[in-house]
Amino acid sequence: MASPTRKEWLEARKKGIGGSDAAAVLGQNPWKTNVELWEEKTGRRESEDISDKECVRYGVSCEPLMREMFKMDYPEFRVKHEENVVLQHPVYPQLQASLDGMLWDQAGRLGILEIKTTTVQRGSDYDKWKGQVPQNYFIQLLHYMLVTGAQFAMLKARIKNEWGSEVSITEKHYRFERSDHTADLEYLLQAELEFWEYVLSDTRPDLILPEI
Repeated sequence: MASPTRKEWLEARKKGIGGSDAAAVLGQNPWKTNVELWEEKTGRRESEDISDKECVRYGVSCEPLMREMFKMDYPEFRVKHEENVVLQHPVYPQLQASLDGMLWDQAGRLGILEIKTTTVQRGSDYDKWKGQVPQNYFIQLLHYMLVTGAQFAMLKARIKNEWGSEVSITEKHYRFERSDHTADLEYLLQAELEFWEYVLSDTRPDLILPEI
C-alpha cells in the first residue's frame, strides 16, 4: 500500500484538530485565534499556505537530519517515523496527530518526538526557550500525548541566532512525562472536544483574548 502524498496528508488534517491547531483552541497560538481556526474548520476561511516560506522550507529540510542526530545522541530510544501519516485518537477521531517520530524507551514505553527549528533575533525570543519551551509548542506536545496515549514526549529544538552578520546555532532537548501533566491533559481534552462541538454545530465560539 502506497504512502499518502503530502496533498492527501494536508487534506486529512482539515478534518480534525491537529497538533498545530491545539494552541489556537486555547487562544495560545501567536499566529492564529480560536475563531480563525473555527472559520478554517467550517470552510469559511482558507488556511494560509505557508509551505513556500523560507523558514518552513528550512524546517522541512532540517527535520530528517535532526531525527538522525537524535538517534545518534539518544541511542537508548528506538525511533520510528512514517511520512504523511495522520493518527487519530481511538475514542475521539477528530483529534489527530502527525508525528516527527515515535519513540520507545528501554522499558518499552511509547513516547513521541517533536522537532522544531526557529530563528531568534531578540533576547526576549531566546528567553522563551530557557528551561522551558514556548507555550504553543508545549500544548502541541500535550495534544500528541493525548492522541497517541504516549507516556512521554521529547522535543529537539534547533535555535538559530542572528545578531547582525553573526550566526550561531544552539540545540536544546526537553523531556516531558505524561504523569507530570495529567491535569493539563484533561483540560486540553475538554477544550478540544468543546471546540469541535462548535465546528459540528456551525456555532461561532467566543474569541479567546491573550492574557496581558
